[in-house]
Amino acid sequence: MPTPRLSALVVAHNEEHQLADCLEALAFADETVVVLDRCTDGSKAIAERFTDRIVEGGWEIEGARRNAGIDTCTGDWILEVDADERVTPELAAEIRETIAAAAPGHFRIPFDNYIGDRLVRHGWGAAWGVRATERLFARGCKRWGEQRVHPQLQLSGTKGELSQPMVHFAHRDISDMLLRLDRYTSARAADLRASGDIGRFGQNVRRIFSRFWKCYVARRGYREGQYGFVIAMMAALYPILSYLKASLERE
Repeated sequence: MPTPRLSALVVAHNEEHQLADCLEALAFADETVVVLDRCTDGSKAIAERFTDRIVEGGWEIEGARRNAGIDTCTGDWILEVDADERVTPELAAEIRETIAAAAPGHFRIPFDNYIGDRLVRHGWGAAWGVRATERLFARGCKRWGEQRVHPQLQLSGTKGELSQPMVHFAHRDISDMLLRLDRYTSARAADLRASGDIGRFGQNVRRIFSRFWKCYVARRGYREGQYGFVIAMMAALYPILSYLKASLERE
């Protein structure tokens, strides 16, 4: 039985400060595909040091640009990695071992999320941060939805989970978190307007409390001290700010 080919896919927008480290950690893959979305910095020159499989373009919809990268990959299996993420040698070995015998499907990979140099394990979720997600999949077993932020996933085939985590440098500091909150809520507001149903004010006010509780209590953000409180606040504000931007601002 031939060894399955693995494609590593990276989608980047102006990531010259961290793209090289990300791509260097993907040398174990059989091919690397880099999608450059409206890059105006040195990302292309960095990508060219590692691969000639580069796709350039401008996509307003996150799902569309990720699907463009998936369609470019030629491997039997595809590993999606963002520029602020790193595949450790242990995860690389587990991926190779897994795809050697796995039926077509998809695998969830756990994440070790960092804020600056602090590993923050608890509290992530409720549309703010990722604890684990489907990043390894057989070609044809995953498609992204047509949303600007947090696109829906269409998955098929068998499902499984890996044990080794992906390292994710989620945020540099609190200011970086606030900037991301502004970007994400603007994109979510555009999705809400496009759907024709932006929701209701009262409903989103209630989500402030339910999402804070989910992150800080149910997902044990309190164990991270003040970092857990900040994460819960970001998750709590995300729905109401998205709604207010959709309701009060023009595109």
